[in-house]
Amino acid sequence: MSSESAVVSTETLGLVEVLRALPKKEFQSLITRVDAAVDPNKRIDVASQVARVLLQLPELKDPARLGQAAADLLVNVAEAGGMMNVTSAPSGLEPLLKHGLLFAKKAKSPKGSLTLVLPVALLLSLRSWSGDDLRSARALLGQASPEVGTAIAAHYLGRAVAPPLALALEEAWLSLTNRQRLAEDLDKLPPQEKKLLHAVEEVGGEVDTEELLEMEREPVRLRGASGATPSRRGVGFSLERRGFLIPVHPNRHIIPTEVAELVGAERLAEREALRGKIREQVFEEDYIPQRASFACDATPLAVGIAMGIHKGESEVRPGVGTPKSLLSKMSTRFGREVKSVALACTLSRVAGLWSESALDESSLPGSLTLEEVSDLLFSTWRKGGAWDESRPNGELLRVSGEARESGATGIVRSVVLEALRELGDGQWVPWGAISQYMATDPRTPGLARLIEKQAGKIGIELGDPVEIARRIATETLHVLGAVDLAEPDAGDDIEGPMLRMTPRGRAWLNDSKKSVAASQGKFVDNQTLRVGRQSLLSHVIALHPLTEVCSVENDLDLILTPRTLALAIGTGMDPNHLRQRLALIASLPDPIERQLTQASTVLGRAEFVASVGFLWIDDPEIRRMLSTRRSTADLFVNPSPPSGLLVTAGVDMDTLARRCRTMGIEVLEDGEVRYASGTLAPRRGRKSEPPTNRNKSGVQTKRNPSSRGAASKPASTKSSSTRRASTPSKPSGSFKMPSARPRKVGD
Repeated sequence: MSSESAVVSTETLGLVEVLRALPKKEFQSLITRVDAAVDPNKRIDVASQVARVLLQLPELKDPARLGQAAADLLVNVAEAGGMMNVTSAPSGLEPLLKHGLLFAKKAKSPKGSLTLVLPVALLLSLRSWSGDDLRSARALLGQASPEVGTAIAAHYLGRAVAPPLALALEEAWLSLTNRQRLAEDLDKLPPQEKKLLHAVEEVGGEVDTEELLEMEREPVRLRGASGATPSRRGVGFSLERRGFLIPVHPNRHIIPTEVAELVGAERLAEREALRGKIREQVFEEDYIPQRASFACDATPLAVGIAMGIHKGESEVRPGVGTPKSLLSKMSTRFGREVKSVALACTLSRVAGLWSESALDESSLPGSLTLEEVSDLLFSTWRKGGAWDESRPNGELLRVSGEARESGATGIVRSVVLEALRELGDGQWVPWGAISQYMATDPRTPGLARLIEKQAGKIGIELGDPVEIARRIATETLHVLGAVDLAEPDAGDDIEGPMLRMTPRGRAWLNDSKKSVAASQGKFVDNQTLRVGRQSLLSHVIALHPLTEVCSVENDLDLILTPRTLALAIGTGMDPNHLRQRLALIASLPDPIERQLTQASTVLGRAEFVASVGFLWIDDPEIRRMLSTRRSTADLFVNPSPPSGLLVTAGVDMDTLARRCRTMGIEVLEDGEVRYASGTLAPRRGRKSEPPTNRNKSGVQTKRNPSSRGAASKPASTKSSSTRRASTPSKPSGSFKMPSARPRKVGD
């Protein structure tokens, strides 16, 4: 089925609306493919019935059943909000369209491009993936209990809710992810609800049931097996049914990320006075350090590691942490610290640089340029779910379940970025100023309490908010290329190190485009290829069979030598295909062209012919007779090498011995004459047992055939299978077929 067969024309993301917008022929084909039992006489229409069938597909809960490419594509569309534009049909699209898990519609421009649509109901039914924000509205609504989900859906629909719950929650998700509509709903909140929401956000956006009841001053305390139970008539329940404060098992209440961003933005004015005092203190001093460590872009390192993974240098199992042996190997190869390599490995892995989609220029991330890959790595880190600075080992893939949540670290991350945007825009700032900013933030005490609770829950010692902020500013952002570092000069009474935002970091914080000159790839010498920032990721990673990574400092340098070229050709790759891959990155100089021409020179050709054996025949007349007579010519390969005949593939020994014997030629195998084996036809009928008698003691005994009144026929004394074989006549020629390996043609 082609991708054009699932084209829809609707602009909404509702599953039932998308199914209704399908062409009639395609809709009937989808019903047949998913084996949906529909009844036009039911109260709900056929599209609603098919939607319920799609939500129960096992491939929706485990997209890897359709292949890793399909699972990666589904995650990419989900991270894009359920709608993503592609220039052509990416790999993995076919099975998703076939099972109705993804739909496509023609995009207006450019010509031939498609818009992939993932309906909201299917989006909410997906399980969380590596790098997913576990505090997002999608994740919280998807794991909400039926009671909570029904209350939220009924509030936004304004009517009673019928299952399945994913269909009913579509309107709630659209409201929570629409920033303008969500801001209007927050403004309409009653004062008590708004006050409680601000109080929860100020302590980290998460409270337990006891703390929630204490904040809303609820006098009633209902207790169950898991502890205190919130009242269904209080202020907390009003926020719960709006989806602003969602309960999570067993007794946690979390504000979704989309809501927390707007609630925190409302309190920026309250912190403006504190920021103003610190800014004045920093601007009065002109800090210019003498020694600095300038940040390098992490993209060359991440792409270099991804090329090694695609080359098969280490086996990485999905869903588990990166092997420490791989981190040590890459650290030694590229001359970087293990922590820096671990961060680059984690972000590139979660961003999809290690997946097969990185080799496909029609899907993400293979369709991105290296400049865009840099933005992808930063957004992957900023979103959370991949790296957590509060842990000794920040890679979240090393833990599972709720332990992967990094809620408190995400809030610290936002505070640090806010401080750098205000304090470090284009000038050197001592860490002491940012530390003071962090300490005076009203959210810090609540973050410390939240981190302490999380440490007790997962059994790991976590850092305090100020220490986490220091790791973010001086380690993570420096590796990503957003912050330059420097040590304060001797005699300066300031708390170091010094920090300064790079142009790349300022563009990330301001959500603006970086003014970087378009750089194309080029060969800096006869064997070193410097990859340009405008090269596609899929084109760069496709060079892993014929190049080796040389340098990852600021630019990605690849080495192309006669050895690597010979190894690539030795794997069976077409030299013309190698030339095309290199030409996509940079124009080929004459020495490289000569290397490719020399490596692709054909000295001769050899043809492979399947054979099961070789007959040694010294007599040329017998060879000619066997290879030319009609009864035996089809048994041998023509022409055959001297001194014998090659037996054609598929010829068994019985056929060979029998047909050669008709020509008067014996075939020897292991020094003995090989005869065609034959078996007698089996007797027809069923072999019956003689009847039995019972004696007086009750023991069964077999009857004696001689005791019968009628005489029985005597048994034959000779078996029909033991016959005397006649002496064969002397053949006109004889030869033997070796039982060991056949002799080579050139011997």
